[in-house]
Amino acid sequence: MANYKATFILDTRGREESADELVDSLKGELESAGATVSSAENIGRQDFARAADVRYESGVYAQYQISGDSDTPNKILEKLRLNKLVSHKMIQKA
Repeated sequence: MANYKATFILDTRGREESADELVDSLKGELESAGATVSSAENIGRQDFARAADVRYESGVYAQYQISGDSDTPNKILEKLRLNKLVSHKMIQKA
């Protein structure tokens, strides 16, 4: 088992749920991909340094401490590939 730090930028445009509810729902997605989530943190809404789209200038940052086998990051990225909620993904070995 290896430890990872996963950071995601959530696109909350058109969503009725609060940011905390979306962070918790994403935690369930990570666990269904085989990860063990030890902590989930809503970092909050932050503006992008360089926005590619004028309609999408900021996003909600969520950070998770997860653990799993060496294939877990690939499983997570594949599971979230078509998820419209997650616009950017980064998983680092901790």
